Amino acid sequence: MVDEKIKEILSKMSLDEKIAQIGSVWVHELFDESGELSEKKMKALLSNGIGQITRIGGASGLPPEKSARVANEIQKFLVEKTHLGIPAIVHEECLNGYMAKGATIFPQMIGIASSWNPDVVSEIAHVIRTQMRAAGGHEGLAPLLDVSRDPRWGRIEETFGEDVYLVSVMAYNYIKSLQRNLQNGIMATAKHFVGYAASEGGLNCAPVHAGERELREVFLKPFEIAVKAGKVGSIMNAYHEIDGIPCAASKYLLTDILRKEWKFDGIVVSDYSAIDMIENYHKMANDKKEAAYLALNAGIDVELPTKKYYADALKSGIEDGTIPVNILDRAVIRVLKSKFKLGLFKKHDVDEKKVMAVFDTPSQRKIALEAARESIVLLKNDGTLPLKNLTSIAVIGPNAANGRNMLSDYSYPSHIEAFVNNEVPDVIPTSKYLKSLEGNVKIVSILDGIKEKVSDKIKVKYAKGCDNLDPSRDGFDEALKIARESDLVIAVVGDRSGLSLSATTGESRDRDSLDLPGVQEALVEELHKTGKPLVVVLVNGRPFSIKWISDHANAILEAWLPGEEGGHAVADILFGDYNPSGKLPVSIPRSVGQIPVYYSHKPTGGRSNWHGDYVEESTKPLFPFGFGLSYTKFEYSNLGINPLKVDLGNVITVSCNVKNTGKVSGKEIVQLYVNDKVSSVTRPVKELKGFVKIHLDPNEQKHVTFEIPTDLLAFYDSKMRLFVEAGEFEIMIGSSSEDIKLRGTVQLTENVRASKKQKKFFSNVNVE
Repeated sequence: MVDEKIKEILSKMSLDEKIAQIGSVWVHELFDESGELSEKKMKALLSNGIGQITRIGGASGLPPEKSARVANEIQKFLVEKTHLGIPAIVHEECLNGYMAKGATIFPQMIGIASSWNPDVVSEIAHVIRTQMRAAGGHEGLAPLLDVSRDPRWGRIEETFGEDVYLVSVMAYNYIKSLQRNLQNGIMATAKHFVGYAASEGGLNCAPVHAGERELREVFLKPFEIAVKAGKVGSIMNAYHEIDGIPCAASKYLLTDILRKEWKFDGIVVSDYSAIDMIENYHKMANDKKEAAYLALNAGIDVELPTKKYYADALKSGIEDGTIPVNILDRAVIRVLKSKFKLGLFKKHDVDEKKVMAVFDTPSQRKIALEAARESIVLLKNDGTLPLKNLTSIAVIGPNAANGRNMLSDYSYPSHIEAFVNNEVPDVIPTSKYLKSLEGNVKIVSILDGIKEKVSDKIKVKYAKGCDNLDPSRDGFDEALKIARESDLVIAVVGDRSGLSLSATTGESRDRDSLDLPGVQEALVEELHKTGKPLVVVLVNGRPFSIKWISDHANAILEAWLPGEEGGHAVADILFGDYNPSGKLPVSIPRSVGQIPVYYSHKPTGGRSNWHGDYVEESTKPLFPFGFGLSYTKFEYSNLGINPLKVDLGNVITVSCNVKNTGKVSGKEIVQLYVNDKVSSVTRPVKELKGFVKIHLDPNEQKHVTFEIPTDLLAFYDSKMRLFVEAGEFEIMIGSSSEDIKLRGTVQLTENVRASKKQKKFFSNVNVE
């Protein structure tokens, strides 16, 4: 039925109308000089229709109810005043919250990954879906499926970390919750396709060097799961090149693998200006027409954020015969099909009066608080935490009182400030449309959270000490003075995330060092010299090489970028009202020279005992993947593996008991790893194949059972066939990738080529 309708629409389309459906416009392009929607500009830019409208909420500076009104007026124009009356898809950024004024701001995704709790991801995506739909949005440019193993890369904060399985589980749950039934949900966009985080030198957009096996087993795997299991509606290309071919121009990636192999039936949208980069960055095209052909032929269906290449240049190529019209028709059909899936032909408007009822409500802030609590990782504790028996505290550091610094690069205030300050030129005319950041949600700083927690019971003194990046030490004296006057020091240091030049992490804010930026570590060292107990709270987007701090601080909390309720969450953990339960989704290196350092390396990798240590230091990470402390202790026992010999297609059942042997309730993340002991191609020393987060009261014990499909043991053999190989596999259950509590083995009895129609990508977990 839908196919017939699309065929009918296509038959009525002029060339200009077809091209319009694979293009987009910034919302500000439709505004007049006063920032109001302009009928004249809509006639000029939308008369042939349009594929997508770019960021009505995220780039206009409008509050949600006004964004909804603008969305309705644009859709009304398209439906009533264009030839074919086709509504537009409105896309927005929504990484850790709908990126718009007044929307709830959750922890950044590196923190959400630290929760190891898929339910947290689902709840966040549910709020995003609710808010975006209320404001007229249809497509969210998230989540990131980039497996990230280089913390120099500024966008590591946006990822779910270094492990294929963890990334896949978290992304799958985000996608399923965001999309739901597409006609009542938001079309998710899995990005960046593919290998973006593995860039040369940790530099944004730099070339990626990955062999076919690594590409398929590591970088492509989360996308394969998103397509086959998550039924993701949209894919966004990555900026970089692989082996000389930019992803935006790779027919092998965007058509052969994505469409033909995986049967993806959604749309592929370009990352912003990615088609431009084919011509002007990668130097692969002589002009706009050639760049447009390379992208469209490869499989990019929609140009974002505006129509620069899929416009006159594309039209010229079709008219002179250098670009076949059938590849244009193919993209138009995909766009129209997505609009039908989203229900735009049935209902394209929203109820403006009901918008604010779903924005940053008390229940949504409660979800933000719980997400922040679960995202925080306790890295060190000598018994200083939880805090007690204190009369005074010194709270010191550039991130202590700064609510803005609690936010990620794709949170509305931190993202937009770069445009407000004209630090990202030629993207949005900020002086007209983004005059200020006023009217945003309340951000609770860590100083605010501590003061609210202690009320008048403990005297709290504050000094900034230094800035995040500025080398000035002018504030040291004041900080040291209040430190000496207090019972304990809480140093809150780390990053400032964003796109602005003052940012130390985020998109295009790559680093050649993993030390704390500026003079922050020097400040911490001076605070330690006062002799007062020292608690360090890290508010950051990337792992830091904090060896000195690890050796000298009494306690360390990794808070990442915890969002609007981060201050309350940190205070809850500091004073013991919440037992920390986060675990690291990335390995933390001792120094930048260790990169890459990740747990699932090969047997001869730098972390093996074969080569020994570096001349200067250990090859082991400072803190391993999966690590995180608690205020209680957990005991593992009674490993069970059944059967001990298994045929392909069956399930391996692995079980154990976990007991809380401490005096307070807590949550433990039980992690299951597998190693193929002898294989026809080299395999990682450990691979995560299951995990579960369980709550245990003191002396409570639970029985955890993992059901591992043998499909999860498949790999690409020497002939690049997906294969499950007979042999012995070691099963490991532990509290981190290094802290393995229980070990056993299972024997696979036959070699079988795995099916490309694999349906089981995750282990099932039962807790009794």
